[in-house]
Order: sequence, then structure tokens, then C-alpha cells
Amino acid sequence: MGTGDKINVFPSRMILTVMKVRLKGAEKGHSLLKKKSDALTMKFRATLKKIIENKTVMGDVMKAVYFSLAEAAYAAGDISQTVIQNADKAQNKIKFYEGQRGGCPADELQHVYGGQRQLPADRAG
Repeated sequence: MGTGDKINVFPSRMILTVMKVRLKGAEKGHSLLKKKSDALTMKFRATLKKIIENKTVMGDVMKAVYFSLAEAAYAAGDISQTVIQNADKAQNKIKFYEGQRGGCPADELQHVYGGQRQLPADRAG
């Protein structure tokens, strides 16, 4: 605490009341910012947990995919042209939109499957 933090006031009851009101307002503002920070931290941790879970599941799925690709390549030879001809459009898509979390702008992703939206688990009604 330096000397710049000190407020020069004339000591009176009126100034004491004003300073108490200012202190109460500052404490209220600090508590609101703390709540907002906690909410954003919780959202971040939940998102990070989802990412880690999806990453481990994706690793297992990729093992199965590589094995299936090796089986198909062994059985049919080069199948890349057949796959390219039969693929018309993606079944799974990700939609990006901006939302609000704790009064702050927060980007969110939404899974779209077969042209229909699926709400995230925390927003499903």
C-alpha cells in the first residue's frame, strides 16, 4: 500500500458515512466479479474435461478405424476412388455460435448430425 492509495478527506460523520457506502459498494462489486470468475472457471474445467474424455475415446476409435482400413485394403486393394465417388456430403457437422457465460461472450460449438441439431447435454430440456 503506497501513499497514492490514501484518500484525503476532512474527518466528519458525513464523510465517514460516505466512505462506508463506498466501501460497501466496492465489496459488492468485488464479490460479483468473483462469482463471475468462478462461473467461467467452472465452465472452462467442464469443457476441458469433455475434451480429454473425447480425446481418449477418439484414440480408441482411431485404432479400430485403422484396423478396418487395413482389412479393407487387404481384401479389396486400393479403395480410395470408390470411397470418393460414394461420399456425397458430411453426416456430422459442427456449428459455431457465440453465446454468453456469466455476462461474458463465450464461443460455443454445437453438433449437427444429418441436418438436424442436437443440443448439448447441459442444454437438453
